[in-house]
Amino acid sequence: METIQAIILGIVQGLTEFLPVSSSGHLQLAKELLGVDPEVGGLTFDLTLHAATVLSTIVVLWSEIKRLVVGLFSKRFNAEQAYVLKIILSMIPVVIVGFTLEPFLQSLVEDLPNHGILLLVGAMLLVTAILLTFAYYAKPRHKETISYRDALIIGLARACAATLPGLSRSGTTIATGLILGNRKESVAQFSFLMVLAPILGKMVLDLMSGELAAQSIGTAPLLAGFAAAFVVGCLACKFMINIVKRGKLNWFAIYCTLVGGLAIIRYFVIQ
Repeated sequence: METIQAIILGIVQGLTEFLPVSSSGHLQLAKELLGVDPEVGGLTFDLTLHAATVLSTIVVLWSEIKRLVVGLFSKRFNAEQAYVLKIILSMIPVVIVGFTLEPFLQSLVEDLPNHGILLLVGAMLLVTAILLTFAYYAKPRHKETISYRDALIIGLARACAATLPGLSRSGTTIATGLILGNRKESVAQFSFLMVLAPILGKMVLDLMSGELAAQSIGTAPLLAGFAAAFVVGCLACKFMINIVKRGKLNWFAIYCTLVGGLAIIRYFVIQ
């Protein structure tokens, strides 16, 4: 992988990690368009890009994270501790699916026929568009806080999205939260915070797997991809929170429909 390719892929990852358009799906499409062998860099490169977007989330939401950490050590049960409990509750479905279904589904994705990833990503982007459309037209109820029940349901949605490229994780969680009647700002913030622990946990497991060394692609592409994903990720995170507040998810639904349709058309054209 060349450095310029790594930068482009980093930009794609940083931009789409927070926008409701599926970072994994766009990363696969970008590799396909750039002619990058998915096996080149493999786990090492993807792990590096995820680390960059995790860091960008921490930077953008640092004041909120700091408030939660400080409140967590209070001797009396408070709003911060309740919020952390809701995040933990939302993580349970993600952990269960990650240990049970993800390896199986990942093997299915890897065994897809030539260019089959285009068809899968295209179909899942269309599903993402449907979810965002439902969220856009959902009747707002503006709950003051996310309930424990809603946190679990949002976690279930996140678990489903985590297994299939093209099904946006942020889009699915935000859409689910809005459909359940939660405030836009609360849903956006909860969506970004709830993914930190699962992504960090997966990174640790991948590091422990011992598969990284064999997939090394060189220091320059890794650093370039990391830097691009981090900078763009910081901008995209701030942008997405403002977009959700304004309720402009319909534009992302249109975008997912167009890109998903083009991916499906391209699959059948090159067969």
